Formats: sequence, C-alpha cells, structure tokens
Amino acid sequence: MPSLPNEGDNQGTSRLTLSSELSFQSTIKRKIRKKKKNGVITANVAGTKYDIVRIVIEEMEYVKSRDDDETANLIWSDSAVQQDRIAELRNYQRINHFPGMGEICRKDFLARNMTKMIKSQPQEYSFIPRTWIFPAEYTQFQNFVKELKKKRRQKTFIVKPANGAMGHGISLIRNGEKLHAQDHLIVQEYLDKPFLMEGYKFDLRVYILVTSCDPLKIFLYHDGLVRMGTEKYHPPNDSNLSQLYMHLTNYSVNKHNERFERDETEDKGSKRSIKWFTEFLQTNHLDVSKFWNDISELVVKTLIVAEPHVLQAYRMCRPGQSPGSDSVCFEVLGFDILLDRKLKPWLLEINRAPSFGTDQKIDYDVKKGVLLNALKLLNIRTSDKRRNLAQQKAEAQRRLYGHGSMKKLSPGSSDWEKQRHTLERRKEELKERLAQVRKQISKEEHENRHMGNYRRIYPPDDKLLLEKYEGLLAIAFQTFLAGRATSLQREMNNPLKRMKEEDILDLLEQCELDDEKLMGKSTRQRGPKLMILFSGTGVNCLRLWATPCTWDRASLRQRQ
Repeated sequence: MPSLPNEGDNQGTSRLTLSSELSFQSTIKRKIRKKKKNGVITANVAGTKYDIVRIVIEEMEYVKSRDDDETANLIWSDSAVQQDRIAELRNYQRINHFPGMGEICRKDFLARNMTKMIKSQPQEYSFIPRTWIFPAEYTQFQNFVKELKKKRRQKTFIVKPANGAMGHGISLIRNGEKLHAQDHLIVQEYLDKPFLMEGYKFDLRVYILVTSCDPLKIFLYHDGLVRMGTEKYHPPNDSNLSQLYMHLTNYSVNKHNERFERDETEDKGSKRSIKWFTEFLQTNHLDVSKFWNDISELVVKTLIVAEPHVLQAYRMCRPGQSPGSDSVCFEVLGFDILLDRKLKPWLLEINRAPSFGTDQKIDYDVKKGVLLNALKLLNIRTSDKRRNLAQQKAEAQRRLYGHGSMKKLSPGSSDWEKQRHTLERRKEELKERLAQVRKQISKEEHENRHMGNYRRIYPPDDKLLLEKYEGLLAIAFQTFLAGRATSLQREMNNPLKRMKEEDILDLLEQCELDDEKLMGKSTRQRGPKLMILFSGTGVNCLRLWATPCTWDRASLRQRQ
C-alpha cells in the first residue's frame, strides 16, 4: 500500500530556535503560591533529571521537599524502585512505579510472557512480531530459518540487546545463520510493510497511566508523539540493511542525522503529535475511531499479561492491605507502536521510564499534558496524610482493645450461636464490600471530572468488552501463577466483586431480616431478593431468597 498523498517531500530544514521564555530544559520559572502550614502537598523530585516534572509540580502547587525526605506525598523517580522502598511507604504516599512491571518492560521478559499467552490465545495476541530469546531459543530460530530455506523464502530479522534502550546495539540481518548461540539477544521478524508518512517509516509513542493494580485501572492519553525516520523508506535488501536512519524510528538514533528536521509547526518536521496524526487520518477518510480502539485493545491486553505479576508483587510489598485500598503506586508507561500498511498496530516495546526530555516545543506541550493530567487524576489531597494517621491510630486501638473484632466460637457452641456467628461474618463482609464500592464510585466521579486528555480504557464501559477482558485476565492468572497464588485467583472469582451498591444493600437487608428471625423478633415482609450463601469466609454460590417481607431501605442506607 503506497503512502498517503502529501503536500510534498521537500519540507526544508528549518530548525526550532528556542527563545528565552521557552527554554524548556532549565529557565522556565514558576512562583509557588503561599500555602497554609497545615495544607501543603509535598513532592520529592530528587530522583528525576527532567525539568518538566518540576514545572508540573509547581503548576500543581505542590511544595518541593528536601531531597532526603522520604515522607513526601509524591515521590518521582526516573528509574524503577526497589520493592522494600515500596513496602516502607505510608498509605497517603504515591510513587511513580509498580513492582513487577518489568515483566513487560524488559524486551526479553515481554517476549517470554507474550509467547505464553499466544499459545493459549493466538487470535487475541496477534499484535507482536514473532520473537526468539537467545540463547534459550537459538535452536528454534535456526529451525525456522531452515524451513524458510526449504520454501525458498527469505525474511529480515531485527536483532536487539535483551535489556537495551535508546536504539543501542540494534541491527538488521537476513542471514540468521550468522548469529551465535551464546549471545543474549532478542531476535524478531522485521515488519517490512509499514504505513508510510511522506515516504518515511515512523512509530507512535503512546502514553499510558496505570493508577491501580487492585483493581486494575488503565488510562490512555489521547495524544503522543509521531517519530519519523530520516531517510526515505525502502524495503530491506542486502545493500540497505545498515541504513538505520531508514529502518529505525528511535528519536535517539535519528536526531544524529543531519536530515533530522526540527520544526515548530505541527504538520512538519521529524517529530509530530498523534493529535495531528489522527487529524491526518480523518482528512484522508481513514477510520480514526477504529485506530484508537485498536490501540486501546493492544494496551489493555498487554497490561493484562502484566497484571498477575504486578498484583502479586504489590501484595507482597503491601501485605494486609484490603482490596480496594488506595494504591501507593502509579505508573506512566510509554508504548512504542508501529502501524503496518493496513493500519494494524504492532507492539514494539514498552518503556517504564519514558523520556520526559523537552528538546522541542512539541515535546514540552505533549509531555506537560501527560504529567499534569496524570497528577490531577491521582487526586492527591492535603487531607490524605491526616486521614491516614487517624486510621493508624484507630487500628492500633482495635488491636489493643479488640474492638470490632469478631468473637471466636467455642467448640461447644449451639446451632443458634453458629447461625448468629455466620450471619455476623456475612454482614461484616458485605459492609466491607459496600464501603469499597462506595469508595470506588467516589473515585470514578473524580476521574470523570478530571480526566483531561486521558480516557479510561480499563475497565471499559462496554459490557461485552469487559467480559472478554475478564476472561483473558483469568487465563493470565492461570498461565502465570498456576496455583502459586490461589488466594488472588479466588478473589478474582468472588461474586461480590461484580456487585453494585444496590445488590449489596439488598443482601444486607436480608441479613437484617435473618437476624430478626434468629432473635425471635417479628419480621416485616419484602419481595424476592438475591442472597449469597457463605461457608466460613468464602462465597460459595448465589441463589434466590424468597422470604416475603418488607423493609425501610432508607433506614438501612443510614445504618450503613
């Protein structure tokens, strides 16, 4: 498929001259408004080299803390953080990395995990090029090359260091027999029929915000960067394999080419915005909605692969946290995606520490929006710290005095006592779930008001799509944990997790009626309602409860 019509290939080499007020690296200053002593949000940004992070912190009116302050509300680090550091965080704090996310952000780990999902769900995971991890899969690769020879076919392969970055060490080969068995490499089929822009190959840097792994919550930023090669594209052949400016789209590679174009206008230059690209698609009568839907599905399915690893690692760091508690971790990821000539997106790699450098105005505009909107979505509040300290004090008192804890049954308890005990446990679990649901509703209301240019892509609003994703999530847990974390899998299948506020109130209402019966009080009538039967602390099944009675729902709401 030829590239779409354009306004001309010769665009000049005008370069962006940064004026003093737009010196994005170091000279923009913001005045921090005066704050009350008891009403500040602090941010520790000692771990970042990017000025745009500090600019956004100031615009959010956060106060920069000392470099050694480990109690700040927000902690930002350019590199992944150790699990013990996450374990030491207090509940009111936020840090910009999840444990376990390396399972999709290292090239070799991504390839290994994707291969496992492809085996069970080949139709759903057809968006990553065929990949081999050396040295473990050297023999399989050589067998693949031999089969190609038998069919008199030849493919091009792209060879990458297993844990490389910024385009370092990448090369293209057509003779796979030259590779050595002992090398630690990632070898992929090269996608040789890309969608072209003005004759150039390009990729997309798509920004993703994950605000929680428990439950999983994913947002996609509806802008990003289009990063173009700096030599006109020709399909790979023996004479052009070494022309990396043609075949690679990495900014860190192409910026060294004298043909790299810096331009202030959004429709020119070697780096453009995805916002402009979607307008380009629309102008050329291509389906923009399908483009975004395909990108969203790719992102969600990839993060579904990461979720079992991330959730298990997070729970190990934060033991005892009830499901639905505010996450101390969040993450801004950079997905690198290539479009083929049919506009199908292909995942190239994922960056857990995407560059927030602002060499050009387009970088500044896009990346500032990514960060500013992310912090608004997180909803870090001055009251979080006070509320957390109050909760800690209340927990300590409960542990000391045993308030609120359920009494244990003695071995000789009567059937009546056992029924009361089961009923109390049932009510406690329902009340806990009701509190979680209401907290989640409050969070979603805030998110809906403050998403800015982000869109929530998981959980999706579409029920059929949600069912499909939940099915893939169940397969991912089975594939990667395989019984090593059965408690997590039981939680995933708990019917309470799928219930809305009204459903839980119905069940609590029935509990109140059951309690009245056991206590010998007169019962009031109500219509048929749904009831959950419990065995111990787990949920076994659902059935209809058809005791005729009535109930004052308003009073029940007030009690809860």
